[in-house]
Amino acid sequence: MNGPRDIFTVKGLIVSCQALADEPLHGGDTMAKMARAAVSAGAIGIRTNGVVDIVKIKQEVDVPVIGLIKKDIEGSDIFITPTIDEVKAIVMAGADIVALDVTDREGRLDAVKPLIAYAHEMGVAVMADISTLDEGLAAEQLGVDYIGTTLSGYTSYSRQAEEPDFELLRQLVEKVKVPVVAEGRIWTPEDAAKALATGAAYVVVGSAITRPQLITARYVQALRNL
Repeated sequence: MNGPRDIFTVKGLIVSCQALADEPLHGGDTMAKMARAAVSAGAIGIRTNGVVDIVKIKQEVDVPVIGLIKKDIEGSDIFITPTIDEVKAIVMAGADIVALDVTDREGRLDAVKPLIAYAHEMGVAVMADISTLDEGLAAEQLGVDYIGTTLSGYTSYSRQAEEPDFELLRQLVEKVKVPVVAEGRIWTPEDAAKALATGAAYVVVGSAITRPQLITARYVQALRNL
């Protein structure tokens, strides 16, 4: 792969279809059905976690799939595609894009270099999940194909807020040349539209569409506050 490339053909919505092992929708073909429903409604891409769901979703939809593997490693805060083993598994599963943590923690900015190189050697694009402008700038220098605001609020030194990090999005759009993906705490269509208007090439929405337990909790909390 010679330099960053964009495999999407239009701007728009990417739906994150994920369910962790302790969540009600985990297992079976639930996420594949979620993905099919999302694409039927106009989603231009799917983001998903784990080899099984990557494979099943690739069989169900004909849009690009962003794959990642969340893995807890004792003593580490890095959990989104932490090692080369996860990258290889994602590539073998057929994902079009590998998403991985590219934060400035635990020597990660050096550790990701062989991960990015391997994905590119295999003809697979890379999305950097970052939390600050400096990390986004570093990710671009590392040669990633997409930069996502995914981890804003998940690192101790990044902006902590209930709403999407539109300021980080604006800064990235101004400073980097690769497509910027808005992701994180986007709960309404208005949030998504604002992200696109701010300059995001793509908007990832997950919990607000595919995690009914969290959607329900927001309604319950709103009613309790009356």
